[in-house]
Amino acid sequence: MHDIRLIRDNPEEFDARLARRGAEPVAATILALDEERRALTTRLQELQSRRNEASKAIGKAMGQGDKDTAEALKAEVAEIKAEMPQVEEREKALGEKLRHALAVIPNIPADDVPEGADEAGNVEIASWGTKAAFDFEPKEHADIAPALGMDFETGAKLSGARFTFLRGHMARLHRALGQFMIDHQTQQHGYTECAPPVLVRDEAMYGTDKLPKFAEDSFQTSDGRWLIPTSEVSLTASVMGAICDESALPMRLTALTQCFRSEAGAAGKDTRGFIRQHQFEKCELVSIVKPEDSEAEHERMLKAAQSVLEALGLPYRTMLLCTGDMGFGARKTYDLEVWLPGQGAYREISSCSNTGDFQARRMNARYRPEGAKKTEFLHTLNGSGLAVGRTLVAVIENFQRADGSVLVPDALAPYMGGVSVLEPQS
Repeated sequence: MHDIRLIRDNPEEFDARLARRGAEPVAATILALDEERRALTTRLQELQSRRNEASKAIGKAMGQGDKDTAEALKAEVAEIKAEMPQVEEREKALGEKLRHALAVIPNIPADDVPEGADEAGNVEIASWGTKAAFDFEPKEHADIAPALGMDFETGAKLSGARFTFLRGHMARLHRALGQFMIDHQTQQHGYTECAPPVLVRDEAMYGTDKLPKFAEDSFQTSDGRWLIPTSEVSLTASVMGAICDESALPMRLTALTQCFRSEAGAAGKDTRGFIRQHQFEKCELVSIVKPEDSEAEHERMLKAAQSVLEALGLPYRTMLLCTGDMGFGARKTYDLEVWLPGQGAYREISSCSNTGDFQARRMNARYRPEGAKKTEFLHTLNGSGLAVGRTLVAVIENFQRADGSVLVPDALAPYMGGVSVLEPQS
């Protein structure tokens, strides 16, 4: 959500900054709605003031025996009382219309975000690791994993496309990855482990910019709650409506949860394999900080996500997303893309975004600087540390062997109960 005062103060600059994302100008529309709503607010205040004045004058006229004046004033008050609900209703409707118009405007990109229309404009800023050299033709995970316990057929039979049933050591490796990630982020990077709800109300989804724009990408229950597309929603919305003490900042929260996405905008993409599922696990990172700390926190969060890939020995590259490829609520985003030798390509495995005060304004999440009376909006950041299913895919493809087995990365040994290799089952 944007501060409407910024649009009022410099509408041309706002539209120019928004244009960097390829968005159409909106300032004129917003200001027209704002002006109309403010005019109604003024009219309502005038009516309330005149009603109070006339009511007092009625008593005075009656006391002076001036019945004609008193009756005229009573008629005026009656007219005012009849008009006020109409003005209030119009003001409320316009306020809601203005609120919706502001809610669908994406965040403004940071000054150092590169220009670009789509992912082709993203900039590689770093890479890590050496790609494995195989003495055989590496396969994609979808060709290796079924013999190891990744059962696509049963998942589809139970729930339809984009669901998978994991068995045996494959299920254990998946669990080990999630446990390793949550332990790594809490023990090595100071995040506080949380176990939040995976069902949330509209307010939590709206506050974290998932509504109204991305309603079709999420699942909703029959009682109106939403299955979270990421625990960013639950973790970030935990400060919804709050006024935090400065001493409580920064808050660094992490959770390993199930996530649910309808993938409505991904028709035809990654239909084969375990890359894009309707139900998946993710270790999420959320930071809630003072405005002056958010840029440094963004770099810190990026390193926390990178360190998981490095601990697992998975080659990756770090991309700075361009203006046309960033998420709706982000002002700056780094993507981590892991190398998948079976595909011969890098694939996204984590996004780390700084949203500035965009989400905090939607949630009315603030803090009070020490010694100050006035509150300020918080800054919120979120990132994957990491997506468990995609990490499992990366492990399978990078640690595959010619016989179809897969080595378990050393970092996962404490979680695997002595299992060091996943062997194909006949």
